[in-house]
Amino acid sequence: MKKERLLSKEQARAFIKEHSLKEATDVQGVLKDIFGEILQEMIEGELEQELGYSKYDFKNKETDNSRNGYSKKKVKSSLGEIDLEIARDRNGDFEPIVVKKHQTDVSSIEDRILSMYAKGMSTRDIHAHMDEIYGINVSADMVSRITDKILPVVREWQNRPLKEVYPIIYLDGMFFKAGWTGCKKVCLFNNWI
Repeated sequence: MKKERLLSKEQARAFIKEHSLKEATDVQGVLKDIFGEILQEMIEGELEQELGYSKYDFKNKETDNSRNGYSKKKVKSSLGEIDLEIARDRNGDFEPIVVKKHQTDVSSIEDRILSMYAKGMSTRDIHAHMDEIYGINVSADMVSRITDKILPVVREWQNRPLKEVYPIIYLDGMFFKAGWTGCKKVCLFNNWI
């Protein structure tokens, strides 16, 4: 099945020209801005859903709750840090789903760090990798704190009670390729027929 393109080639070329993109870092910067704008619009959409009316549409307002400005928030993403304005409501009931309250990271950074740690990377290697690849400055101390979270789980697994009997099957085989060119008699288990 052919994947549908988001942009045609002409649109992509126009986008590159409009934003003067020359290097991969330029593309990443623009993607970060677009990602931030999309997150912002998703939060706005969530508040509209919560309140039941769109911004400046007071005629269709059927609630005593209303918008109450914004609070600034900086979140980390795989594209870098993004500044957001989190919409608020007067009653204080609105809790965004896209970027939850007190969430400062939208890149699942902990999952990535734990994955690298499980693959045997040292905390310093993980620190360097996160900075180099994702542009996120994560100290080696923070990596240690994150990986320390899984140590109790690992110890629990290592100290779990084992079953008394474990069936073990050993399989072994050997394959010999034999050529029969020039042989006039058929050989069967070293007995000539």
